[in-house]
Amino acid sequence: MKKYLLGSAVLFTLVAFSSTAIAAGYGDSGCGPGSLVIGTKRDGGQLLAATTNGIGYGSSHSTAITFGTSNCGADKLTRKQRERETFASINYNSLVKEMAAGKGENLDNLASMYGCSPDSYGDFGSVAQEKFGMIVKDQNTSTKDMLGSLEKQISGHAVLSRTCTEVIG
Repeated sequence: MKKYLLGSAVLFTLVAFSSTAIAAGYGDSGCGPGSLVIGTKRDGGQLLAATTNGIGYGSSHSTAITFGTSNCGADKLTRKQRERETFASINYNSLVKEMAAGKGENLDNLASMYGCSPDSYGDFGSVAQEKFGMIVKDQNTSTKDMLGSLEKQISGHAVLSRTCTEVIG
């Protein structure tokens, strides 16, 4: 009887925590306090990580998801988008000049932030130059608007839509 109860408890724990586990990408236990303690290694420790996620005052895992703590923050593409916005904001004047010219170090860095392969940086610069008037409409174009317009151009380009892997648009 004790073996049956122990087996049932282990099975319950595995099933109860498996739905949050795989989706978040932090090992089988998912994000939450357990991901900080155990990490992403796929081994028996993930059961301990899943258990850690479910203990504490209330549900520490739910709290982590709600408040974006313990590796439960924004998804990868959203984080990348924020990084691009920060980069473009800091380097706005240089980027505008390099887009108009179709080449430059900051423009190549931005292409890499979109996940473009180095072989496609030339295409990236050409699109930025050819579509400059659509990307930077006037001197009041915000960083966010500029990047949004650029993403539309990347998404619509035959080569860049395939080689730039981190475009949201």
